[in-house]
Amino acid sequence: MSAALSIQNVSKTYPVPLAATRRLLRMKERAPVEALNGVTLEVGEGEVFGLIGRNGAGKTTLAKIIATLVQPTEGSVNVRGFDSVREEERVRAQVGLASAEERSFYWRLTVEQNLVFFARLYGLGSRDGARRIEELLELFELTPLRRRRFGELSTGNKQRMAVARAMLNSPPVLLLDEPTRSLDPLAAATMRQVIGSLARGPRPVTILLTSHNLAEIEELCERVAVISRGRIRAVDEPHSLRAAHRNRERVRLKLRGVDAERALELLRAVQSEESAQFAAEQLEDDLVAVNFERESEDDRLDRALRALVEGGAHVVSCETERGTLLDVLETFERETGEV
Repeated sequence: MSAALSIQNVSKTYPVPLAATRRLLRMKERAPVEALNGVTLEVGEGEVFGLIGRNGAGKTTLAKIIATLVQPTEGSVNVRGFDSVREEERVRAQVGLASAEERSFYWRLTVEQNLVFFARLYGLGSRDGARRIEELLELFELTPLRRRRFGELSTGNKQRMAVARAMLNSPPVLLLDEPTRSLDPLAAATMRQVIGSLARGPRPVTILLTSHNLAEIEELCERVAVISRGRIRAVDEPHSLRAAHRNRERVRLKLRGVDAERALELLRAVQSEESAQFAAEQLEDDLVAVNFERESEDDRLDRALRALVEGGAHVVSCETERGTLLDVLETFERETGEV
């Protein structure tokens, strides 16, 4: 797979505003803000690549550097063969950016008027622009709102407008910064379908996706990078990240033939001081649920099942849940002292 995005040792430091004036007035010194530090990534053509991290980790800064809105302090970004600093106009023709904090729409213009304005900036002619706008209005279910002023839209519809504008000139690379933020569940599901169809289409679009919705990242992304304090901590497939950074799993048993109190009594033989406690709850239809955690691959589950069966319980189901991407993120942040 050839690289659509090649990011090499990118760092970005924001200087302190009015630093000389602050020194002259003997105001308290503030350190420059290091948003990115030595970031190196490659994203393949047609790949949906996820970037996860807490607020302030550097996700949005990286997207803006790729889109040429911000220049890196060090390092280089190459977008489909074009350098983001030396060939910024060519890079802009390759990239569509939809930011979660969009402020460039004209609030007094209607939805359609805004899209017409930006279509002209992209160089689309009247006929091509009108056809493309109709496609996007229908795709994002904005047709009934086409004559409504942008300032009157809900936050979710403004977010859909941002993605629609990013797609006006059918760019081969999309940078989607929290594209489903503020959307209701049905609209968010539709957005995920759109993103998936773009990557699987006849002309696959390369997508860099940032999101706080980790289930969304796992559903859509082939690979994920974890960013913390401006550094890339890991890059891998979602299931590989989970497997490598979570050595515990949650277990839920459903039982019949005993009540919750009797289940806990039977499990006392399996309990140890250093292990997580068992919890039992009475469900409907004479079912009892038992929940606990164990180290992956240890024999605690086997011993629990043996104790319950020997005590007269009938095991209806056994479900285990490995770590999520949230566990992965929290692991890296604990290692770096961020949480």
